[in-house]
Amino acid sequence: MASNTHNAVSGAAATCALIVMGVSGAGKSTVAAALARRLCWRYADGDTFHPASNVAKMRAGQPLNDDDRRPWLQAIADEIDRVCGAGDHAVIACSALKRAYRDILVHRRHDVRIVFLSGTQPLIASRLARRKGHFMPPDLLASQFRTLEPPADDEHPITISIEAGVDAIVDTIVQQLNRDAAASGASQGGRP
Repeated sequence: MASNTHNAVSGAAATCALIVMGVSGAGKSTVAAALARRLCWRYADGDTFHPASNVAKMRAGQPLNDDDRRPWLQAIADEIDRVCGAGDHAVIACSALKRAYRDILVHRRHDVRIVFLSGTQPLIASRLARRKGHFMPPDLLASQFRTLEPPADDEHPITISIEAGVDAIVDTIVQQLNRDAAASGASQGGRP
């Protein structure tokens, strides 16, 4: 993970990590990397935390089960704890399709936010059909949509459509972080 601890956006100050989630082909890596650059935060692709056995299984067209995902999710959660504990910030691209997976990643931290990239199955399928060199075969997309549990309101997600361009998506995420920080500050009587 490249390091840069400067916080370029005031609204993100109370947040130490953002998890950009969605199904394969939603643009998680692209959006998360652009968001990290905008915020001057570290970027990590959750796929790099997969053990080799998971990658081999996905390349063979086999969906992962919860037992496969558990050590992967825990490795990402450990990285979030390490980054936040060091006073740093990170944006992590991770599918995090189920509430139970996000619970492992966030584990009741109030300084970790979920960003959900929402798109239709036909739109994402068309994107996957054009993608080259990724280990997730397009025919696993239906399985991902069956697994997907969009974040609930109590998870305080930032939900955004993937139909806009990357810069517009990042602008919207940053604006939402700033609005949330302003609302939080107002509800605390203006305390930082």
